[in-house]
Amino acid sequence: MSSYEDRLKALREELARRRLDGFVVPLTDEHMSEYVGAYAQRLAWLTGFQGSAGSAVVLPAEAAIFVDGRYTLQVREQVDGQHWSYQSVPQTSTAQWLEQHAPDGGRIGYDPWLHTKGWVEAARKALAGKGAELVAVDTNPVDAIWPDRPAPSAARLVVQPDALTGQSSAAKRANIADWLAGKKADSAVLSALDSIAWAFNIRGQDVDRTPVALAYALVHADATADLFVAPDKLDEAVKAHLGNGVRLHDRAAFEPALKAMAGKTVAVDPERAVAAIFEALSGAGARLIEERDPVVLPKAVKNAVEIAGHKAAQARDGAALSRFLHWLSVEAPKGGLDEIQASDRLQAFRAETGLLRDLSFDTISGAGPNGAVVHYRASDETKRILEPNSLYLVDSGGQYQDGTTDVTRTVAIGTPTAEMRDRYTRVLKGHLAIARAVFPRGTRGGQLDILARQHLWAAGLDYAHGTGHGVGAYLSVHEGPQRIATFGGGDEPLQPGMILSNEPGYYKTGEYGIRIENLILVEERAIEGGEKAMMGFETLTFAPYERALIDTAMLDAGEIAWIDAYHAQVRAVVGPQLEGDAADWLTRATAPLLERMDNEA
Repeated sequence: MSSYEDRLKALREELARRRLDGFVVPLTDEHMSEYVGAYAQRLAWLTGFQGSAGSAVVLPAEAAIFVDGRYTLQVREQVDGQHWSYQSVPQTSTAQWLEQHAPDGGRIGYDPWLHTKGWVEAARKALAGKGAELVAVDTNPVDAIWPDRPAPSAARLVVQPDALTGQSSAAKRANIADWLAGKKADSAVLSALDSIAWAFNIRGQDVDRTPVALAYALVHADATADLFVAPDKLDEAVKAHLGNGVRLHDRAAFEPALKAMAGKTVAVDPERAVAAIFEALSGAGARLIEERDPVVLPKAVKNAVEIAGHKAAQARDGAALSRFLHWLSVEAPKGGLDEIQASDRLQAFRAETGLLRDLSFDTISGAGPNGAVVHYRASDETKRILEPNSLYLVDSGGQYQDGTTDVTRTVAIGTPTAEMRDRYTRVLKGHLAIARAVFPRGTRGGQLDILARQHLWAAGLDYAHGTGHGVGAYLSVHEGPQRIATFGGGDEPLQPGMILSNEPGYYKTGEYGIRIENLILVEERAIEGGEKAMMGFETLTFAPYERALIDTAMLDAGEIAWIDAYHAQVRAVVGPQLEGDAADWLTRATAPLLERMDNEA
């Protein structure tokens, strides 16, 4: 079954056998993860779409794939428009589309282990107007037609030591128990993989690019817990680390355990727990209270130990990226260098630190027009040469045991056009506006988003993604609840200790893309004579901006001073880690901006 057309046909035949008139295929797993293991890549297998967010609906005579603005170009390149219609989220949801397209009186299937309770309620309501029914399946029909579907990872769990977490697992469980007491609840369900990894100070290798293990947990008001994970993933060191306060069960025992919680008051997160969890608990007679996973906020607010580890990771990662940028400055002008060769060399520089555990996501290595595809991933079919007088966008990061990194730089290969310099400088000015922002306690990320866009808006330009996302401590590179965005989040008040990205961009379809990204730490700011508690950002990422793309005439004195001070920090942090030609390159790349003007004059 080689072609995607054949797979779509096979799914329709399987649905007909099950007396279903449609089926919804989300890109997630039983934990509502953003990045999923190979076994859960049903959307990619069915459609060919390689992005990290999306969903599809298959009906007998039509099918649709749903993606957000990051993947508008990518989905058209990877998914056959003859068989799939392209739908934009959030303008059109799967539920809204079903309301228009589902057959009257039809039976639309869904996997209750892959959807939230809220989605089920919205889809059921949308279908009701057509007399159609939403039907939970016992087994996923995509799995039934996927002959070589990978098995879930069998990798062992590992201990994340207290010296890197700054707090023991027992202390974290005690805090959850205090939270439960305040809610008058007996237990909390933890189903998000990064929440479980953080709460139990364990890590795994079950999801590419994210060091988590497939597991579920119940944490109780007496600070004990039940952890559900495949037994062969546990060694004696992990068992000893977890201790007597954590009872161990096979992952398959999770649903039966939920069904045994009659009479208990259980806190469940409607955003992170799948519908099947709610159904099992309510069916058992448990009393449910819908609350955000109690790990989410403590995990987002890094302690001093986590911050110190992150800074150490950033320092070595900045040196690896600077070595790469120097290498690129030598190799790209020779001609023949392609996107995959470039990203492979960047990964090698990170690996040479001796401390790289994984990339934090698949590197976005986009030359020329491919840089305009926001979440582009190079392949042998799509890779381009880094051509003279073009732009190259590289968005990348590393997973180190002491921290997770994420950084984007846009590089001029040869001589950029005036338009490229204008667009880059507008993006840079927005990036600086976020970096330099000072704001009162209680400010939400959504209130800051306009700062990053203002100079693009002034020229009638914009970008179709958020400005910033949270980042974990050797965990997920995309972490909530904090965001800098006016859509899809951004309502969480920022707190000291939160780490976010600062990544405005500009994308000219068919020509080039620009993005500049550093990670930033929310910190308290004392303002002399001030009357309110204020906050600002400390920049954590250290790598030069692209001097050839900066139009200094568009910058004010404060912006120039900030860039010069930042570049001085880059020299101080990264410089001692470089030698020879790379060190000389860094000195030139981080020289005061107006020195270039003086030299040219």
